[in-house]
Amino acid sequence: MPYDVLVLATGSIPTLPPIRGLVQLDGRLDERVHAFRSLADCLRLDAAVPAARSAVVVGGGLLGLQVARALAVRGLATEVVEGGDHLLRGQVDAKAGAILARDLRRLGTAVYTGARATRLTGAGLVLDNGYTLDTDLVVLTAGGRPSTALARRAGLDVRRGVVVDALLRTSDPAIHAIGDCAQFGDQVTGFVPPAWEQAALLARHLDGEPVEYAGARTVARLRATDLDVAVLGDPERADGQVVEVSNPVTGSHRKLVVRDGVIVGATLVGDLSRIGLITQHYDRGTVLGPHEPGDLLRNERVAPPVALPDDAEVCTCAGVSAGRVRACGSLDEARDTTRATTGCGGCTAAVRELVMEGAPV
Repeated sequence: MPYDVLVLATGSIPTLPPIRGLVQLDGRLDERVHAFRSLADCLRLDAAVPAARSAVVVGGGLLGLQVARALAVRGLATEVVEGGDHLLRGQVDAKAGAILARDLRRLGTAVYTGARATRLTGAGLVLDNGYTLDTDLVVLTAGGRPSTALARRAGLDVRRGVVVDALLRTSDPAIHAIGDCAQFGDQVTGFVPPAWEQAALLARHLDGEPVEYAGARTVARLRATDLDVAVLGDPERADGQVVEVSNPVTGSHRKLVVRDGVIVGATLVGDLSRIGLITQHYDRGTVLGPHEPGDLLRNERVAPPVALPDDAEVCTCAGVSAGRVRACGSLDEARDTTRATTGCGGCTAAVRELVMEGAPV
């Protein structure tokens, strides 16, 4: 097929951890094993759940915890195996990870940290600490890697992902790349919002607008029943002063990283009642007063509601502002015209409230 412009959006492929027995002699995955990267993977897992009694999720990242909680809600005895020393080790510190592990155990899900699965046998999944977990399903959520095979065969510049510039062009100026397969600078994204942001920016560029891509703004949310986690930026590596409030008794941990008065990273575990206001400050680069970071982290549950201005972003996935949502007459109209709530779904309650605000009295 001839083209003037080609866009690669090949996504990513699951990384198989080095566990013996995952792949059978004929090259197929053991029927108990489920990767988790595509719609087909999800449908296959969904079809297997009714006949299963137990599941082990390999990987304690955002996706792993969401899958584990969803399987537990479906009635399966669920266990999580994480090779690192705490859950969500790529996003939060050990204190927040410990609170998450405690919450999962309270909800009936066993958690093994600092343990690695070594092989899958007829008896179950064998860990390097000597335990064997008897299970009907093994779900692999230990990460993915950019799908770059096509780009490599085409002779494009590929490192971790397909290398792109500020116009999302590859080393061939007629070919662009967006989403999980693309690498801008040192950054390879793995979330929905950057892919949509890149797609929208590329469409504007192809339509003749003078736009440039400056990199993804990372806002990660854990979407799982009874588990509330939000991470802005890279709080474990960001340079700045740390303001932190932790209460393991109530299961909450909140941390802001502030540089020159501006929030450059944040972790919220256990209570997201202030996430809208904190995200707004993070997005805008608001210069806070000396006491404001601490005030943002205190008394979340009794804080009065904050009226969001029209330009505040309420749907991170689709980049939808409060004003656009208020202009809609119903939740369905907001979904159809703005795509709000159609990504991870975490903004549904806020969007519903904004639609009601905008409704005529």
